[in-house]
Amino acid sequence: MRDVPEASGLAVSRRRAGLIWTHNDSGNDPDLFALDESGAIQGRVRLPIRVRDWEDVSTAPCPEGQCLYVADIGDNSLARRSVVVYRVAEPDPDATRTERPDMFTVTYPDGPHNAEALFVIGDYIFIVTRDRTGAVYRSSSPLTGATTVKLEHVVNLGLVGVTDAEASADERQVAIRTSDDVMVYHTADLVGSTAAPKGTRIPLEGLREPQGEAVALGKNGMLYLASEGRPWNRAGRFLALRCATRLP
Repeated sequence: MRDVPEASGLAVSRRRAGLIWTHNDSGNDPDLFALDESGAIQGRVRLPIRVRDWEDVSTAPCPEGQCLYVADIGDNSLARRSVVVYRVAEPDPDATRTERPDMFTVTYPDGPHNAEALFVIGDYIFIVTRDRTGAVYRSSSPLTGATTVKLEHVVNLGLVGVTDAEASADERQVAIRTSDDVMVYHTADLVGSTAAPKGTRIPLEGLREPQGEAVALGKNGMLYLASEGRPWNRAGRFLALRCATRLP
């Protein structure tokens, strides 16, 4: 994926089978890339926004039908009083530009956090921090007409350096990844308890990714991964795996 040297998020399309959305990390144009299951680019769609530290994209239902949720939630210096999540109707891959997205200003209850992972369950957004705790935060109310969203703490997972998260299409599972592994949780266990839930660990060390970043869950045990490219070969990597063991 030479046009995506810094792949930072993955999201399986809810509108078109076999399509996966991704994007570059901060410092690049705010473009969404549509991939097929081999990683070949099928479209490039511009978002009419200015992002500060765009880290993730997720798919989920919305009032318009199916939407992409764009997470401008990175904060390496822990200096942002609020972060931003955008919501836009999922575009066709052959479009040149999305519609104007909804914008939600998001605040934590306990000060700034750096995060790279967002997933959506129902009308609620969830953010997982990138630190040594892997804290999960949830919007305290559904995303409706309000443009200001307050988060509440749910649980600490004890995961170090979380880089992405994504719910399955039926919202029964959530995959959360670090550079070295993917943890797959039952959604009910993940969001319904204050104790860290047990999940299924999928080790990734043997894949030798340059810099593992993104994850998404497909149907029938499919797992999609993306990583940033190396300095001497800026093409990012895209992998499609079928899990041999049954996920929770």
